[in-house]
Parts: sequence; C-alpha cells; structure tokens
Amino acid sequence: MRRNYALIAVMIRFATAPLIILVLFFFPIWSYAQSTGGPKLIWKVNRLDLGTILEEQGLQKGIFEFSNTQDSLFYITDVLSECGCTTVEYTRDSLELGESGKLIISFDPTSAAVFFSKLIVVKGNLSGIKDSLYLEGISVPYPSDIKRAYPVVQGDLGFRLKKVNMGDVFDNEPKIKYVEFFNMGDQLLDKGAFRSQTPPHIQISQVQQFVRPQERGLLMIRYDGKIRNDLGYFEDQVPVSWENIPGSEVKLDLIADLFEFFPPIQKSNLNDVPQLFIGQKEIDLREISSKTLARRSVTLTNKGRQTLEIRKIQGNCECLKIEVPKSSLAPGESMELSLTLDPIGRKGIDQRNIYIFSNDPLNPVQLIVMKSRIE
Repeated sequence: MRRNYALIAVMIRFATAPLIILVLFFFPIWSYAQSTGGPKLIWKVNRLDLGTILEEQGLQKGIFEFSNTQDSLFYITDVLSECGCTTVEYTRDSLELGESGKLIISFDPTSAAVFFSKLIVVKGNLSGIKDSLYLEGISVPYPSDIKRAYPVVQGDLGFRLKKVNMGDVFDNEPKIKYVEFFNMGDQLLDKGAFRSQTPPHIQISQVQQFVRPQERGLLMIRYDGKIRNDLGYFEDQVPVSWENIPGSEVKLDLIADLFEFFPPIQKSNLNDVPQLFIGQKEIDLREISSKTLARRSVTLTNKGRQTLEIRKIQGNCECLKIEVPKSSLAPGESMELSLTLDPIGRKGIDQRNIYIFSNDPLNPVQLIVMKSRIE
C-alpha cells in the first residue's frame, strides 16, 4: 500500500510539473500586459500628411502636438527616426499634468520620390511611453526634360495630364488633391492675383506665394462631396486665371466618383441592415440589330430587416433608358428594374454598365453589366 501511495505521489509530481512551467512561462508576459496599460500621451494627430512637395521647395516641417495625461512629470528622453532624411526638434521641458508640448519634424524631399511614409518613435521618461508617429506625403523630383514631363500645355502653363482625377470622393469629408504645373511664360504668378470660377463644392488655390518664370507650382483642389450632394461619376470644367496677367485663363477638367460614406458595422448587426439583392448582374443580349430596341428587366430585392432606399441609378451611356417603379423597398419586398438599350448608330461588341447606389452599408454600389453584339 505504501508503495502505491509513493507511486501516486511521483505521478502527481511529474503531471503537475509541466503546468507549473507553463504558469511560470506566461506569468511575466501577463504581468507585462497588465503593467503597460493604455497610452499615456494624447497626440493631436499621430499621422501627418504634408501633401504634395516639389523637390525644389526644400525642407518641409511637420508639427506633432501632445499633452501629458499623467500625474507624474513627463519629458521626452529620445526620438528615433527611420532615416537620415528627417531632423527633429522637440519640447525638452518637463511637463506637468495637462501641459502640452510639440515635436517638429523637418523632412528633406530630395530623399524620396512619389509617396513616402516616415516612422518616428518617441520615448519618454515614464514607463510604457513609446509612441509611433508617421510623416507622410508625396515628393515630386525635378524632371530632366520639362517638355516631356508637362506635355499638356494651356497658354503658358504645362500640366502632366489632360484631366485632374480626384478619385473616390466621400460625403463625410472633403477630398484634397495637389496638381503641379510648370510656368513656361515670362510672367510672375502671384498667389494674391489668382482667381478661380468654381461651383460651391470645389475650391482651388495657389500653394506657393510666387511661381517665377520657368519654375514649378502647385494648385490645391478641395472637392466637397457633401456640398455636391450627389452620387456617381461627374466632370467639372473650372476656369482659373491671374487677374494681373491678360490672357492667362486656363481650364481645368476635373473628374470624380462620388460615394456615400457608411461607418463600420458590428458583426452582430450585419443582419439588421438593408441588403440589396440583384437577381441578375450580367445580361447577355447576344446578337441584336442596330435598328431594334432591346428590353430587359432585373429583379431587385431587399433581403435585410430595414427599409432599403435606392439613392440613385446611373448608366454609362445616354443610349440606356432606366425605369424604376419606386425608390424604397420594405424588408422582403421586390420590384422590377426596366432597362431599354437603343443601339442605333452603334456596331460591334458593346457593353453598358448600370450602377445602383443604395443605403445598403455592406454593398452601397452595385453593378449590372449589359453585353451585346450589335449587327
């Protein structure tokens, strides 16, 4: 019996040993996680976009502001940068609770081409403070061949492209884009004399105070989707000029795709939102005559638990006629979308796109493709 008890004791000891080792192994990690806590500094922003920078503009500065949220005195002990293209200045005084400081990053644009994102790590005297900041932007090198770099010429200005593509513009915040140009004339372009005839949703301004002859400049374009209050693809032609220079007017062609912004949805709420289901997303008309109208219908269904609202339906051609009987669908309700293609004057392989904008937050824009071969 004693031998059995001894054997059992040995077995228990060896069985519990791995468990003890595991506890000892994970305990330091768990203790570290408990001690680190949340962030101890409040940064106004931790990612700063310098926008588009021309190489000849020289050093560019970005300012990060922070506040001390701890009862203890705080000061920065070290700032680390991933490359030598940045230099750092920062508040070296000790900060009490609620006091603020600044960290100024100077960036050399000759060190990067096109998009850049530079990491800056800030260390403090208090345990656990090691914050990451990012300085971003687009650096444009000076071209070796001016005429080749700016082939689109309007008056005395050279541009890289015929149209300014604003890309996707959402209604929750304005989209900002910088457009570079080259002053090929012999007149000084003064920011104070710059004028633009823009609609309410577009604002254009000259970035530099002066752009001298044979120098590059930047125009800042601000496109506000909320003010435009529409959805889909749009083109705008905006005249700009300098009032002190006769004949200086040029026309900027802007294109943009406007979308409604939907905030992220929790996984538990996915089934509660409106859901647009399209019965047929690709319609193949096969061979059709250019003298005959082609008609089809597509079923739209709301498979969600909230009312589905059709914000807009947009085709990519005036040859398409789209008829929708109503603009909203109750949960479980369906309707027929009527499509009519007028192929007159067309020949060969043809494809028409129909975009449906709705308040379905998971699929706010859906596409129907209509294909055909016109004889």
